[in-house]
Amino acid sequence: MSRQAPTLEDVAREAGVSRATVSRVVNGVRNVDPTIQETVRRAISRTGYAPNRAARSLVTRRAETVALVVSGAGDVSDEEQNAFAARALADPFFGRVVSGVVGHLRPRSMHPVLMFAETAEARQEVITYLRQGSADGALVVSTHADDPLPGLLADAGLPAVLFARPARPVALSYVDLAHHDGGRLAAEHLLARGCRRIVTVSGPLAVPASQERLTGFRDALARHGHAYVPLAQGGFTVDSGIAAMTALLAEHPDVDGVFAANDLMAQGICQVLRERGRRVPQDVAVVGFDDSSAALASRPPLTTVRQPVEDMAAAMCRLLTEHIRDARTEPTSVVFDPELVVRESA
Repeated sequence: MSRQAPTLEDVAREAGVSRATVSRVVNGVRNVDPTIQETVRRAISRTGYAPNRAARSLVTRRAETVALVVSGAGDVSDEEQNAFAARALADPFFGRVVSGVVGHLRPRSMHPVLMFAETAEARQEVITYLRQGSADGALVVSTHADDPLPGLLADAGLPAVLFARPARPVALSYVDLAHHDGGRLAAEHLLARGCRRIVTVSGPLAVPASQERLTGFRDALARHGHAYVPLAQGGFTVDSGIAAMTALLAEHPDVDGVFAANDLMAQGICQVLRERGRRVPQDVAVVGFDDSSAALASRPPLTTVRQPVEDMAAAMCRLLTEHIRDARTEPTSVVFDPELVVRESA
């Protein structure tokens, strides 16, 4: 005969508290003494009790699920929608976001639901999903400066937190990096190596992070007498890095230092330099940005500006939880500091 599943009463007896106290701890009610909470959690562990999620949702009126939304702009075809999702899933940056989100939510018995919002219809599906209570809130990673989804979420009064400051002001919390400081770190490192003929490959300049990285880089160089820095604009992909470096070499063949606004582009830059017989870093030093898996996959491994994406994603979850529980009612921002990681490319 199968063993009956442990109940709240079993946990209460094990912990030496009332059933009501166990229920309050299980349902996340905050007015329980921390010592009692710990006693109850240990009793839950010993008994193997697992809360009934449906019953718990009736008590808390929460789905214990959040939507992790990758959002774009405009309307695209069915084929382009599939390509949009494929690009997001293949990007090492997004993989790090997912890792940070899951790592924070899983110990708290919460789960993310992945959604893509690259069309007007898909964006409305996200709004409807949240309004119906299918998820308690949204974590939004926008891939386009003109993304209308943040504004739609704010207008609907739905709990949401953005990864990165939006291009246009919107009343939502966000988590971001001090990108200007990251650009400065890259410039100072190239200068310290003795680079004097420096170029840069930016990300799309409609994206605030790209603008800030470029501005920080240029400002730092200007303080050391470099009034002009040749620029090619890329698209945060290996191929765009290849195209940008090919164009820069055609105009500036004597380049001895390159700053790329992300690691994928830096990987493409190293490929072009290698094919042209230019040694990295002996002939040309290369600095990337993000410290993604692409930094280690590059030949040679990249010196890069680290963006602590996993920690930033966890901070998004913490902010969203506060908004869901009404512990925080006004939008706020959390800005992380970048760090230079020195490897073999510079």
